[in-house]
Amino acid sequence: MATQNFDQVIIDIVDYVEKYQITSDVAYETAWYCFLDTLGCGFEALEYEACTKLLGPLVPGTTVENGVKVPGTHFVLDPVQAAFNIGAMIRWLDFNDTWLAAEWGHPSDNLGGILATADWLSRNSDPGAKQILVHDVLTAMIKAHEIQGCIALENSFNKVGLDHVLLVKVASTAVVAHMLGLTREQTLNAVSLAWVDGQSLRTYRHFPNAGSRKSWAAGDATSRAVRLSLMAKAGEMGYPTALTAKTWGFYDVSFKGQPFKFQRAYGSYVMENILFKISFPAEFHSQTAVEAAMTIHHQLIKAGKSSEDIESVIIRTHEACIRIIDKQGPLNNPADRDHCIQYMVAIPLIFGRLTARDYENDIASDRRIDALRQKITCVEDSQFTADYHDATKRSIANAITVKLKDGTSLDEVVVEYPIGHAWRRVDGIPLLFDKYRKNLSRVYSAEQQRKILELSLDRAALEVTKVSDFVDMLAL
Repeated sequence: MATQNFDQVIIDIVDYVEKYQITSDVAYETAWYCFLDTLGCGFEALEYEACTKLLGPLVPGTTVENGVKVPGTHFVLDPVQAAFNIGAMIRWLDFNDTWLAAEWGHPSDNLGGILATADWLSRNSDPGAKQILVHDVLTAMIKAHEIQGCIALENSFNKVGLDHVLLVKVASTAVVAHMLGLTREQTLNAVSLAWVDGQSLRTYRHFPNAGSRKSWAAGDATSRAVRLSLMAKAGEMGYPTALTAKTWGFYDVSFKGQPFKFQRAYGSYVMENILFKISFPAEFHSQTAVEAAMTIHHQLIKAGKSSEDIESVIIRTHEACIRIIDKQGPLNNPADRDHCIQYMVAIPLIFGRLTARDYENDIASDRRIDALRQKITCVEDSQFTADYHDATKRSIANAITVKLKDGTSLDEVVVEYPIGHAWRRVDGIPLLFDKYRKNLSRVYSAEQQRKILELSLDRAALEVTKVSDFVDMLAL
């Protein structure tokens, strides 16, 4: 029987992972920022029982010999379960990096599978074998970011009801398979298996079903990638036309019969232009609105007024923001609230802050919040929408106008680029490091913090550190 050719999309992913050499120092520098920030987001999540109750081994008390040490915990797990643990921590508070295009997502979600695999390999390598270094983790991150982000540029999975974490599964599978030393044929098989998998619906991100699965969905996806890669390494077959097979392939079943479109070849573009959430743990389409609301809060205080004096609020915004986070009516849980722009603007207008704690029930019960939410209206600005999709701009603009009960209106506050945007790196990176330091302090003693910071803030030294040695520093 003739050998079936793999779909070109699958071939291109595997060719990129196996053959492309990352030469951009900007990409590696940004990956370093991303690595630290992503770990920090996981440390903050450890303060929330809703997250920690899902962590640990599947069978309580199980410890794996030479297993993966989950940062910030005592757990030593197999690489699949460790990938879930790390991935769930990273994503829990919606505070890690973001990529906005036709599809949205958080490419640092892939670190769950990447770090778990790297630590496992590092602890189980033969004496004298090439060591797995943090530099290798950064390389895998750049490539996972690129795969997820480049597919997302022109292809909207949310419009067909699928969650963006399917791209985490595909990207993680490709880079993890390569890290595990799979042959080319095995890697093709693994990536095809990721596409054949049933993909997550966006049900848990939207009314009336918004819930906490959105916080562990990426952990599930990146851990599934490790499992599929290990299966392919064991010899499990692949499915060459997983995308294009008539009737039964991904395109016909899940993508309305349309093939993927691509804006650019894989390189290091996505990592270089990734968006960081620095100031606020909020869905990224709201970041500039929250920044504008903070400015307005200070204006109100200076004028001797408060949120109680507000008659109405108009948010001039882009289409994606309205489609994803423009919500009225009851908000049932923190997962619902951190995807409601009215809530995320009301909190800073009232309190002059927006933290992860502000999504919890005790804060949400404040009557002023829902009262102010009812006064907030979103309207689309077609230019904001165009600039959002413009590859030379990729702005995430929001503008807020507040009308007061005395009939006066405050000047509109416009913010086009959030502090975490590539165009604001000079302003943002010092604050990103401050965020990392604060998150370390949530978990570690002063002496551990000092040791971790001494190494991790020295990029050159960190990159040549053996992965297991660095993870040892992060374990409890």
